[in-house]
Amino acid sequence: MEELVLKVWGDFACFTRPEMKVERVSYDVMTPSAARGILEAILWKPAIRWRVKQIDVLRPVKWYSVKRNEVDHKISARVAASAMEKGCGDLGIVGSDHCIQRNALVLRDVAYLIHADFILTKNAGPSDNPLKFREMFLRRVTHGQCFHQPCMGCREFPAHFALGEDGDTPITESRDLGWMLHDIDFDGECAEPRFFRASMEQGCVTVPELDAAEVAS
Repeated sequence: MEELVLKVWGDFACFTRPEMKVERVSYDVMTPSAARGILEAILWKPAIRWRVKQIDVLRPVKWYSVKRNEVDHKISARVAASAMEKGCGDLGIVGSDHCIQRNALVLRDVAYLIHADFILTKNAGPSDNPLKFREMFLRRVTHGQCFHQPCMGCREFPAHFALGEDGDTPITESRDLGWMLHDIDFDGECAEPRFFRASMEQGCVTVPELDAAEVAS
């Protein structure tokens, strides 16, 4: 199937590195999992699974440091399990009582081209076919429709989207991006993060298949 090309852009973005435990620091460019999240925000169906093939960086990488209000507390699994057993319980958190300011190093003025396709899953019905979902996706993008607002990594950084155009060209910069989160593999007994050695060549990041040899856990 021919690849679909989606252009996304926004004022800010934060594709958080998992090794940063307290202060958020973004990857240099959008991760494949974030790109998949945007595609699924526009069109998600049990019958299809999105595969991100390539991400083109359309604007130079620019950094911006901000302070963000975050909650430093979460409901424990024990309390949640107790509430489920009893049918009631106090699971609320008052944000003002657990608010803390943390620094975040985010991206500013970002724009990307997402090259992707999809495959039919075992949940596809007899009437499901790739052309049906392709036209559905193109129609939804053209009309600006989405199931929920796509975001650039964090919910407070909304993503605008449109179909890619011939005039959209990536930047000419190349750099080693190091180990990058590819996606979460849900095929095993438990969810497992998968990483790959990413590099940007003339503004283009090639994304391997999730089960490729160069993708490690």
